[in-house]
Amino acid sequence: MPELKYRRVLLKLSGEALMGGKGFGIDPDVITTVAEQIKEIKDLGVEVAVVVGGGNIFRGLAATASGIERATGDQMGMLATVINGLALQDRLEKLGVFTRVMSALRMEAIAEPYIRRRSIRHLEKGRVVIMAAGTGHPFFTTDTAAALRATEIGADVILKATKVDGVFNADPMLDREAKMYDKLSYIEVLSLGLKVLDSTATSLCMDNALPIIVFNLNQRGNLKKVVMGEKIGTLVHT
Repeated sequence: MPELKYRRVLLKLSGEALMGGKGFGIDPDVITTVAEQIKEIKDLGVEVAVVVGGGNIFRGLAATASGIERATGDQMGMLATVINGLALQDRLEKLGVFTRVMSALRMEAIAEPYIRRRSIRHLEKGRVVIMAAGTGHPFFTTDTAAALRATEIGADVILKATKVDGVFNADPMLDREAKMYDKLSYIEVLSLGLKVLDSTATSLCMDNALPIIVFNLNQRGNLKKVVMGEKIGTLVHT
């Protein structure tokens, strides 16, 4: 068995990452690739929890511009994350990976209610735990949900999956001179206004000394390299 640097991880997946090149919804090829990479680290003995976003289907904050009340819009966004969670569960189980979808909103017909001790037990039994519906409360992002759940389950690290190689001082899609950071402190992320996680999530990670690694999930094999301790992406720590 290879030597692992991280044995229990929380993978934060945005909804946008799941839609690939599509303008909306879920790209079947992308979600299959994500599932295959999760299986790869699962087979190494890594305990994996996943928090999924829902921006590929519905964004509560954006909906307020069209007149939807913020709390209602956020609740609609939570339901979108459940759709993504069920899609990821389907792909993982087709690969032979046992999973549990746990929702912060009660919907027992399709997902277990999120209970911290039960989620830890699932991880210990080798199941991938997919955590949907954010925190279950409006006005909190799935970034905050990721930081909260990672802290609750005692994860070694949050792995923030993105479409770029790490955290940059400018948008690398627009600025060819953008510089990527190898390491950052939590305070630097907050003071520079860098888009790693939102400020609430970053502060929660800082308070609990929970490291964050931002990396490119589109580069096949990166997820495995991260859990093995290779220098991939940007590390945010104390």
